Amino acid sequence: MGCFTDDTRDRTLKGAVFYDLRKMTVAHCQEACAERAYSYAGLAYGAECYCGNSLPAAAARPEECNSECRGQKGSVCGGVNRLSVYRAEEPPGGRTRRNVIYRGCFRAPENLTDTFPASLIQPNLTVEMCSEFCSKKEFPLAVIRGQECYCGYPTGHFSLHDGMDGLRCSGTPNGSSTAEGRYCLVYQTPVQDTRCTDRKFLTTKSKVFVALSSFPGAGNTWARHLIEHATGYYTGSYYFDGALYNKGFKGEKDHWRSRRTICVKTHESGKTEIEMFDSAILLIRNPYKSLMAEFNRKYAGHLGYATDRNWKSKEWPDFVNSYASWWASHVLEWLKYGKRLLIVHYEDLKHSLIPKLKEMVEFLNVTVTEDRLLCVENNRDGNFKRSGAKQKNFEPFTQQMKDLINRYILTVDEALRGRNFSGLPREYVPR
Repeated sequence: MGCFTDDTRDRTLKGAVFYDLRKMTVAHCQEACAERAYSYAGLAYGAECYCGNSLPAAAARPEECNSECRGQKGSVCGGVNRLSVYRAEEPPGGRTRRNVIYRGCFRAPENLTDTFPASLIQPNLTVEMCSEFCSKKEFPLAVIRGQECYCGYPTGHFSLHDGMDGLRCSGTPNGSSTAEGRYCLVYQTPVQDTRCTDRKFLTTKSKVFVALSSFPGAGNTWARHLIEHATGYYTGSYYFDGALYNKGFKGEKDHWRSRRTICVKTHESGKTEIEMFDSAILLIRNPYKSLMAEFNRKYAGHLGYATDRNWKSKEWPDFVNSYASWWASHVLEWLKYGKRLLIVHYEDLKHSLIPKLKEMVEFLNVTVTEDRLLCVENNRDGNFKRSGAKQKNFEPFTQQMKDLINRYILTVDEALRGRNFSGLPREYVPR
């Protein structure tokens, strides 16, 4: 479609954003955008992919798009503040668009046209029609009441927190005309909620140096995704992980002591490393789950699963013996040397995302709107969630391993209570 000016403060193509600093190609970006129901794919800096349904307003000279795609010699992927825009292409073999996800039956807001910015009235309206209409307009929610289709976002007026019994929305011609119009069906379109996807580095160096500390496998990457999208600021890391940087965690390449990031990921638990920080969010997860997640990551990367052979090898018991004590000592050392702590349990964050995230954001001294938090909730998984729990057909923990881990759980639970924090979640404390 041509070369266009890319205004980073007001992007036209902002429907979904991907980075791949090693393997970005035009086709990869086109497919990613088509899969999410966008019409256009724009590439910048040789490695960044942006999706949307309308072309940027300002065209640029073709020679200004001069960055070679990182994964494809000889092809052009934009430039500095320049986008190479292509039509989003379905991959060979036809439509592979993401499914529309049913979110539930909800009480319709008092004034639908005030709550939802776009609408359509169509006889014989189907879910697909409504979803496609809302996708084209770049809204993440498609709301159906009878023959009426509305598009919008979760907001304070319509938060999707109070679902109704599905029967209230059924029993009518197309399963969606609802009793006296009081209820509506809500679907998630393939389009991303973009109200919380913009992120940047801090404009002035942070006065308070905050750690996001956890044992490996405790959900640190997920917590970073939530914090970045809630606050609008990048998080840093004590380490450098190219896989995370490639997926858009731009703070990975920043020096961890730059103070340009809102907080810094660390798994360290030595006195010196802990005392470098002014305060810390200490993220704790059930050690059984943490150990398995870290073993999976060690053998199969951020999104893969270790093989049955890995689990049945000598590596697994050796791993449990050395890592289980580290799970406990990590918490104990931060309790001992950490200056100002916010304890966050992974399980609580999962069950009560918005209240817990609010606590974390307040601890980081950032003010955010309720709509921004609802947007984060709508994009809660990010790019680093393993798909489904891959059920093993055997129990990976022997009785001996369980006895060892349970002793550590009780020690940590007692230490937390001793410091006047709430203990570990009851769901995994041995009785």
